[in-house]
Amino acid sequence: MTSQSREIDAAELVRNCACFNLRKAARAATQLYDAALEPSGLRATQISVLVAIALHGRVPLGRLAETLVMDRTTLTRNLRPLEKQGWVVDERGPDRRERYLELTRAGRAVLERALPLWHGVQSRVAAALGAGRLAGLVGELDAVIRAVRSESAADRR
Repeated sequence: MTSQSREIDAAELVRNCACFNLRKAARAATQLYDAALEPSGLRATQISVLVAIALHGRVPLGRLAETLVMDRTTLTRNLRPLEKQGWVVDERGPDRRERYLELTRAGRAVLERALPLWHGVQSRVAAALGAGRLAGLVGELDAVIRAVRSESAADRR
C-alpha cells in the first residue's frame, strides 16, 4: 500500500466512518455538558448513570449495564466514584453473585442540584439544532443503537 493510498483511506475514514464521527460528536457533546454540570460536581457520564438508576429504582448491575449500553467492567469502574461520594449504594443479591444498585438520599440530592443545569444546557442544544432536528437526531441515534446491537448479536451466533 502506498502512502498516497493510506492518506486516501484515512481521509475516507474521517469523512465516512460512523464510529469515528459518532465518537467525535459524543466528545464534543460531553465537553459541553461537563462544563454546564460542573457546579453540581457531576460529569455528563455520571448524571446519565444516576438518572438510569433513579428510573429503575433498585436495579441489578447487568440490567443497568444493558440500559446504558456499557459493559459491566466499564460500568463498575464508573460506579466507583459515585459510591465513594455516597451517591450510590451497591448491595449483593440473594444469591451473592448479583449486585444491586440504588441511589442514596445524597445521590438523589446531587441529581436534584444537577437537573436544572442539565435543563439549561439541553435547552441551548435544542435551540442551536432546532427541536425537530434534535428529535430526529435522538431517533437516528436510537436506530444506530438497535442496528449495532443487532449486528453484535449476529456476530455472536
